[in-house]
Amino acid sequence: MNVAWYVARAGGMVAFGLLTASVLLGVLLAGRKTLPRWPRFAVEDVHRFAGTLTWTFVGVHVAGLLVDTYIGFALSQVVIPFTSSYRPVATAAGIVGAELLAAIALANRLKDRIPYSFWRGTHYLNLAVWALALGHGVTAGSDTHAGWARLVYVVSAASVVGALAWRVARRRAAGPWAVRLAPAIGGLLAAEFTLALILM
Repeated sequence: MNVAWYVARAGGMVAFGLLTASVLLGVLLAGRKTLPRWPRFAVEDVHRFAGTLTWTFVGVHVAGLLVDTYIGFALSQVVIPFTSSYRPVATAAGIVGAELLAAIALANRLKDRIPYSFWRGTHYLNLAVWALALGHGVTAGSDTHAGWARLVYVVSAASVVGALAWRVARRRAAGPWAVRLAPAIGGLLAAEFTLALILM
């Protein structure tokens, strides 16, 4: 049994789950001063902790790939996009996503030293990171056709797109039916698109 390959796969899936949770927290809680019984600093701490855990499991994923002998990734192949012989475009999506995530983390560290508008702009890149991670997982993951993996990807896509649709509808102060239906429609379309991508 190739333990490193299982560790790499597990690390990638957990990292994607944590990234999804972090994005959902960001989308649903942004602009809100508090949640019931939750002070803002606690919400921010949970969001920050989810981001830290995401990085931990990205590290586990990459370390597993470097140790694994099944495919045999070199360090350059997990750092430089399009250099891997294993599904180069799909692998590049993961590399670019991780590098964008690193840039966002750096902007977060410099939050008090850079203009707020610039920091906020970089924060929106989390959605691009999530989309790249989803694409990477669906097209590069060896578990993509397993029922549980399909469920993870479809539920994640539906949740994030549904949350975004709810946020947009809420911001535009749409009528009550639009607010209720937008997340369901957006989530359904995202789930169908992801499932179609998996089944291709």
